[in-house]
Amino acid sequence: MDLPDLIEGRLIKRYKRFLADIRLPDGTEVTAHCPNTGSMKNCADPGSRVWIRDVQSVKRKLRYRWELVEVEGQYLACINTGLANHLVKESIQSGFIVPLSGYSDIQVERPYGDERSRIDLLLTKPGRPDCYVEVKNVTLLNGAGKGFFPDAVTARGRKHLRELMAVAKAGGRAVLFFNVAHTGIEQLAPAWDIDPEYAATLSEAVASGVEVMAYRSAISIDAIQVGEAIPFNLATADQAGYSVRKIRTA
Repeated sequence: MDLPDLIEGRLIKRYKRFLADIRLPDGTEVTAHCPNTGSMKNCADPGSRVWIRDVQSVKRKLRYRWELVEVEGQYLACINTGLANHLVKESIQSGFIVPLSGYSDIQVERPYGDERSRIDLLLTKPGRPDCYVEVKNVTLLNGAGKGFFPDAVTARGRKHLRELMAVAKAGGRAVLFFNVAHTGIEQLAPAWDIDPEYAATLSEAVASGVEVMAYRSAISIDAIQVGEAIPFNLATADQAGYSVRKIRTA
C-alpha cells in the first residue's frame, strides 16, 4: 500500500487519546488526529520523529492525521490502526499470506456471533468452511525484538476471542491475525502484565482451535505492506510471573 506524501514533524504530546500536538520543521505547531485507541505505549514519547498526512477534507475537524512514528531512533511503527484491515485484505487477495489463500470471496465487517460482533474479514469458497479473520494491530515493543499485545486492557478484545472460539467449536475456521506494524518486533507474545484476562482468554482460544498468525509489516515513509511471518509465543501465566489464581476469564 502506497502512502501519500507525508509531512515530518516532532511529537509534542498525545492527549485525550485522539489528539496529538506536533511541531513541524518550520516551527509551526499543529494538532493532528490520532487514529489509535490503545495506550500507544513506547510509541508516543514526546520529541519522537513522526509523520502526518494532510487529509485535505472539509468534512474533518482536523486537517492532519498521524500515520507513523520513529521508535528508539531506528524503528518505524504505523499507529494508524485503520490501515490494518486494508493491508491484510490486500495481502490475502494477492496470495501473499499463503495460509489464507484459496478463497474466492472476501467480505469485510460482516455481522456475526452471539455477542453481536463484526468480523474484520470473512473468507468464503463453495465447498470449504468459512474462515473468520479477526485483525489486530501491534505496536508495542518492550525489550530486544519482543512485541506484546495488547498495549491496554481490552474488554472488546476478549469479546472477539469468545466469538472466534464459538466459530471454531461450531466447525468453522477462526483466525486471529496480528498485523505487527513495527519494524523492531521480531517475535510476539501476550501482554500478561498489561491484561492478564485477555492473555488467559487467548490461551483458551488457542486450545479451542483458534489459529494465531503474526506477520511483521515492511514500513517506509512511502509505503507499507505485510511482510514476513514472525513467531508467536503463547507463554503461560506462570512463565509470565502471574498466579493463575489472580486471573478470571469471565
